Amino acid sequence: MIPQTFIQDLLNRLDIVEVVGSYLHLKRSGTNLIACCPFHSEKTPSFTVSPSKQFYHCFGCGAHGNAIGFVTEYAGLGFVEAVQDLAGRAGMVVPEVRGDVPQQRGGTARELVDILRTAAAFYKSELKQSNAAIDYLKGRGLTGEIAARFGLGFAPPRWQGLAAVFPDYRANALLEAGLVIDREDGRRYDRFRDRIMFPIVNSRGEVVAFGGRVLSQQAEPKYLNSPETPLFEKGREIYGLYQARAAVRASDRVIVVEGYMDVVALAQHGVNDAVATLGTATTPFHVQKLLKQAGRVVFCFDGDEAGRRAAWRALENCLGQLVDGKEIAFAFLPAGDDPDSYVRRAGRDGFENCIRDALPLSAFLLRELAAEVDLAASEGAAKLLNAAKPLITKISAPMLARVMRKRVAEMVGLSQVELDRLWGPKSNIYASEKVRVGSIRVPLIANEARYRKLLACLLLSPRSHELVTRPDLLDTNLEICKKISELLEYLRTGPNIQHSAGAFEFFRESGADALDRSIRGEAELRADLSETELAQEINDLLQAIAMERERGEAASRLSRGSPRDIDQSTREMAHRALRAGKVATSGQDDEAAPVSK
Repeated sequence: MIPQTFIQDLLNRLDIVEVVGSYLHLKRSGTNLIACCPFHSEKTPSFTVSPSKQFYHCFGCGAHGNAIGFVTEYAGLGFVEAVQDLAGRAGMVVPEVRGDVPQQRGGTARELVDILRTAAAFYKSELKQSNAAIDYLKGRGLTGEIAARFGLGFAPPRWQGLAAVFPDYRANALLEAGLVIDREDGRRYDRFRDRIMFPIVNSRGEVVAFGGRVLSQQAEPKYLNSPETPLFEKGREIYGLYQARAAVRASDRVIVVEGYMDVVALAQHGVNDAVATLGTATTPFHVQKLLKQAGRVVFCFDGDEAGRRAAWRALENCLGQLVDGKEIAFAFLPAGDDPDSYVRRAGRDGFENCIRDALPLSAFLLRELAAEVDLAASEGAAKLLNAAKPLITKISAPMLARVMRKRVAEMVGLSQVELDRLWGPKSNIYASEKVRVGSIRVPLIANEARYRKLLACLLLSPRSHELVTRPDLLDTNLEICKKISELLEYLRTGPNIQHSAGAFEFFRESGADALDRSIRGEAELRADLSETELAQEINDLLQAIAMERERGEAASRLSRGSPRDIDQSTREMAHRALRAGKVATSGQDDEAAPVSK
């Protein structure tokens, strides 16, 4: 992995205003800069960039982060790619990366990119000279403009066609790039022959692989993809996403189809926000990447049985990536149609109507489960519960998971309480309202709210960590306090963090995504606060937490001993706390009992 010290040095050297300004037109608004948010549609700017915090935040959709996060989200880059891109801008060299980037066996990644770019140019030139290939594309309704946009080409039917542009045809790098195949007898030949070529590009527009389609309907296999290489992993790349990014941002929607030709045909008819998963099943990484690009992801499948099976596999891989506030839906075309044939027959309007009527993931899931059972019979209801449990409990979006539990309970005639007893542990959203601290039960919501605010303030003002001088105030029973402790330790002993960008980077690296969502609202409320105002709020929060702790300890002493053993001021504080219902003794779960004098 890239060392954290390098990441922090990079963030300290970058100016987020320059980074974001290279993509968006920013306008000065007081001490900050503003623009219309690139992550959702809006007419009035709510996207703010803070030079002092080196942090961006949208008050409309909640998007926020540092320079690395912005490039990752806006450009669709992976984390390592974003760091490499920004390091290049800052004149820094990224240390050797382990784990994220496969080790090269021969040619470097740069050499392989150059080789694939040369091959793509060769295939494009061959397309111009092949009447058969041109006639094929025209017969599919494609224009030269669309062919150029997607870089389409043609692999000639020669066994060693690439030898014309690669003098060293025996070079090992050609094999690494997936362009050639070595036979057991030592002979080498081109992997792609007599095929329409679809370049697969990464988020930076670099060719990393190819897909090839035969001209003849009788030839097999119909589609042929590059093998996995140091540059190309099928489960992580999405065909057409680079070309679709602008349209996806404009529509806040991305349509997922199965084939290259589907994507190109839809673009030909004005549907420019379609992508494909390279002929493989949708992976969790695909889903995660797509949800970063748009608020609505629509999977479009053929209406036959194979299409429904593919849709169900996609659904299963979506469950662990779902985010509240974003929608995943499933559209099914008439039997015998694929997106290519359907858009040519029904036109753009007909296809858009189909996408508009797509089933939300929740409706598709429940419909498919209900279709397999007889809900009128007790056995059918039990079967549905058994089938639904592993799916519903996998849903990562807490609000949706709660609604789905309720829907399932209604379908089988149970109350939600009964269903929760049957299915066991629930989402964090159902967490108990109280937590035990020693022998005291303290209202969890009040305590955790303070800790959540404290964490948000520390992330926005990392230099204020020096104000936290009493680690005993952090309740080790709460996960959020563990994250606060980790952050404080990092700020005190780790790399020099000059602003909130570095603190948020550590927070992201620590795997606190769920907590990140929970404090998002707190960060939104404080995004415009100055360092002085944030420091004051941290002081106020620490005093309130200390007072709550003292009240709890006083009430605990009062519950264990004789009032004569406790001084008058402590006894009065305990009485006030207990009467106010803020602290209950260990034997009382809900409300404080009156204290006898």
